[in-house]
Amino acid sequence: MTRADTPWRATILTLYPEMFPGPLGLSLSGDALARGDWTLEARNIREHGLGRHRSVDDTPAGGGAGMVLRCDVLAAAIDAAAVDAATGADDPRPRLLMSPRGRPLTQARVRDLAAGPGALIVCGRFEGVDERVIAGRGLEEVSIGDYVLSGGEIAALVVLDACVRLLPGVMGKMESGVEESFEGGLLEYPHYTRPRDWEGRAIPDVLSSGNHAAIARWRRAEAERITAERRPDLRDGSVAGQAGSRSITGPSRS
Repeated sequence: MTRADTPWRATILTLYPEMFPGPLGLSLSGDALARGDWTLEARNIREHGLGRHRSVDDTPAGGGAGMVLRCDVLAAAIDAAAVDAATGADDPRPRLLMSPRGRPLTQARVRDLAAGPGALIVCGRFEGVDERVIAGRGLEEVSIGDYVLSGGEIAALVVLDACVRLLPGVMGKMESGVEESFEGGLLEYPHYTRPRDWEGRAIPDVLSSGNHAAIARWRRAEAERITAERRPDLRDGSVAGQAGSRSITGPSRS
């Protein structure tokens, strides 16, 4: 089955399903959702909780502050979601966990995800999830940056927004997804529009020259200048490989 036959499918495992689709229900992603270009299902992990109170967490082994999502509860939620509804076969979609130890999300990884069948994303809370379920269910830990959030839901929204905008037909022009920051290892060049002069600041003359080759050279030079000033790590390859960099955006706090 090809992308033309089936939409890109997102399944979210969360304790707060009401947070979805949130902003993804608006603008381009919302229009695409309404058209059926992609689908979104938010499942409540608590449906697989234990006992009368549907408990999903317990105290950390070895002691310490906070609570940890139980491996048996989360595994049951994953197993229920990771089955192809039409065939009953194992779901081929990657299983992501928004994690403080995850590799930083990159545009290259986003393109890979957008080109696939979709994603199953686990949004943790509390102090994290039991390590055994990460290995036992093959979760790929992903971070969206070096900062602390209260849960994985906002991070999951970031992942989905980055992927959905690259789906065929979502953006008006395909160039919109190519000529932008992080494509080709560069930050994006500056943009201008009318008025021609504003508060003593003018649009660079080259952009009004009609010389497309000169404009392309200027844009490339500006992209290289801005990248060198602000993100030299993009040019030296330390980020491009994406292997092993630790970020703080995770199941308990991201």
